[in-house]
Amino acid sequence: MRADQVVLLRGGGDLASGVAYRLHKAGLPVVITELPKPLAVRTTVSYGMAAVYETVIVEGVIARRADLADLPALYALLDRGQIPVLIDPEGAAIAALKPSVIIDGRVAKAPLDTRIDQAPLVVALGPGFVAGKDCHAVVETNRGHHLGRVYWRGSAEPDTGTPSDLNGKQQERVLRAPCEGAMTQIAVIGRLLHEGQLIGRVGETPFYAPFTGVLRGLIDDDTWVTAGMKIGDLDPRVRREHCFTISDKSLSVGGGVLEAVLSVPPMRAILRGVSRLSNAG
Repeated sequence: MRADQVVLLRGGGDLASGVAYRLHKAGLPVVITELPKPLAVRTTVSYGMAAVYETVIVEGVIARRADLADLPALYALLDRGQIPVLIDPEGAAIAALKPSVIIDGRVAKAPLDTRIDQAPLVVALGPGFVAGKDCHAVVETNRGHHLGRVYWRGSAEPDTGTPSDLNGKQQERVLRAPCEGAMTQIAVIGRLLHEGQLIGRVGETPFYAPFTGVLRGLIDDDTWVTAGMKIGDLDPRVRREHCFTISDKSLSVGGGVLEAVLSVPPMRAILRGVSRLSNAG
């Protein structure tokens, strides 16, 4: 495999993991970059958690922590059909790998250090990016009629700041840090919690379930969080299996990214060639 055949995905949280899964299942070689301590909330379905736990498996796909200083080992993981995860907050992998495609999956709602000239194809998820300026394409992340659509000009829908409605619950289903401090988990993902039940602490400040539901996400132990930051997800649908599978939203966004990648003729020629080799193996 040539270095320039790699798809570099910056971010390995819930939404980005849907992208990684779609691309990987299509046979494309995906490398993820993450923070040393990822900020993922849905940790059970986030490939980026390999940055902490070395190896994670989400829906049968294996992700393993890798080292940019050992490129042969990284390519060996790709050859084995696995997803390498690099601890690389500064984006050093861009220069080292010279990928054909860069996907900004950090969902920061701002371009940060993403630039359109960093790769032949640069794709970004959600609001804060302008296609044709910050990147080549933007994929819609807002639930609704346009979810997963690819924009080659302009921006995604603006951030509403309001979570989508699930069984009549919106703002209250997103758990937010009551103060700044280190996270301590008490409840575990997948557990049915009743209203008022203790979920965890930020520093010495406890926080509780605002209604009865299944804990679908909870930021990892010892993660430093700021007041008001999203740290958990309580699901009123009470479907435990949803806690351990990639969401419909993430898969829809992943489908949009796959469309964007295979819509560009040079990328289609290069990456489909890799796909044929991967599928043959």
